[in-house]
Amino acid sequence: MIRSLKQTWLFNTKNDVLAGLVVAMALIPEAIAFSIIAGVDPKVGLYASFSMAVVIAFAGGRPGMISAATGAMALLMVTLVKEHGLQYLLAATLLTGVLQILAGYLRLGELMRFVSRSVVTGFVNALAILIFMAQLPELTNVTWHVYAMTAAGLGIIYLFPLLPKIGKTLPSPLVCIVTLTIVYVFSGMDIRTVGDMGELPDSLPVFLWPDVPLNLETLLIILPYSAALAVVGLLESLMTATIVDELTDTGSDKNRECRGQGIANIATGLIGGMAGCAMIGQSVINVKSGGRGRLSTLVAGVFLLILVVFLGPWVSQIPMAALVAVMIMVSIGTFSWESLRDLRKHPLSTNIVMLSTVAVVVATHNLAIGVFVGVLLASLFFANKVGRVLYIGSEASDDGRTREYRVIGQVFFTSADRFTGAFDFRETLERVRIDLSRAHFWDITAVDALDKVVIKFRREGTDVEVVGLNEASATLVDRFAVHDKPEAVEKLMSGH
Repeated sequence: MIRSLKQTWLFNTKNDVLAGLVVAMALIPEAIAFSIIAGVDPKVGLYASFSMAVVIAFAGGRPGMISAATGAMALLMVTLVKEHGLQYLLAATLLTGVLQILAGYLRLGELMRFVSRSVVTGFVNALAILIFMAQLPELTNVTWHVYAMTAAGLGIIYLFPLLPKIGKTLPSPLVCIVTLTIVYVFSGMDIRTVGDMGELPDSLPVFLWPDVPLNLETLLIILPYSAALAVVGLLESLMTATIVDELTDTGSDKNRECRGQGIANIATGLIGGMAGCAMIGQSVINVKSGGRGRLSTLVAGVFLLILVVFLGPWVSQIPMAALVAVMIMVSIGTFSWESLRDLRKHPLSTNIVMLSTVAVVVATHNLAIGVFVGVLLASLFFANKVGRVLYIGSEASDDGRTREYRVIGQVFFTSADRFTGAFDFRETLERVRIDLSRAHFWDITAVDALDKVVIKFRREGTDVEVVGLNEASATLVDRFAVHDKPEAVEKLMSGH
């Protein structure tokens, strides 16, 4: 047990603790901003971020990933809060957790296998753009002090690591936040701070059961919102887990992550927090700051609560320019700059999928819609590409009475028309042999195409022999084909 504890929690203690401190500071303004978007008190988002981070540190399947209140989830809550209030939001958060736990046990995390690399790249690039765009309000209609502080912050972030010894010891984003806060306190310049974002809570969260009627009407009200929150939350979490997997060159348990997100949301709903999920920006901050283990996520959550409840007056003095500099660093580090260079050498279909994912996510600010469009396009391009990998050759006998067709490739809905179009039904033949030993039939459309070919030849008085079906194709053909079933053939031959 001690060995397992060291391998999971204590193998990277110093870096995990320091990274967690950086993440905690970066979580505060975002949690407040997302609370405002959802139409709830700032403490709802702050409590959610604390709870999600702490619980997911123990229950999640991806060590080092940060979960908290997020903008994608907040956007889905607006109507529910406006029409029914906070208590229904808390109930919806609990139901969201239940649905996510069910998804974990149904092993829906395995569906990530169907998300192509181009969709992941598009998702990452879109998030980087959205993170940068979210900083623009803090850089619009402000004094020159804000630009100077932001530039200084970026200078610290990128130049501090170049210092010998100490540059590798402390995470530069933490140095940036502390340094600029000290400068602000002593200079007294007129710039926005965390305290201007909203009032920080001054008490610890308490157990809070949602004050809603436990009946079917309540369920019908919250179910659509909970289902949407569960899907978007899992999608963003699993995509973020995939990205962190690549950044750290380690694997993760996607189904455990689904269950962990569900448990975290249930815990969050019971202390008065809004539903949350994994955060790509904070997860990248954590990784870039050296965080690798579960301890970094736990420290982020615990320190966040300590900061806002016990050190509120100090935290409120952090200039927003410092956090803007950190988030700009995140957006630059998150964006896949290689994908721009790869546009010239990657296939057109891959580029279309990536760019479409970026465009839809940025336009709608909805990650689920963007990823859905990307996956749909990738599937269509793949089906079209595989459907073209079909060759049908033929050879006639010396006497011209028999012809053998050899089918090589995949037969399914996109290649079925090419399959039927390759046969010459006007040729006068006594016998046709169709060799399918190097072909595979995938669906009902393929079986229907085979039926059409066989029946058309038989209408012309030609004897047809189908040979070489592999076991899987034969099972499908035996079950659904009609060309060897007299009654069905009779109906087809008569035109009914």
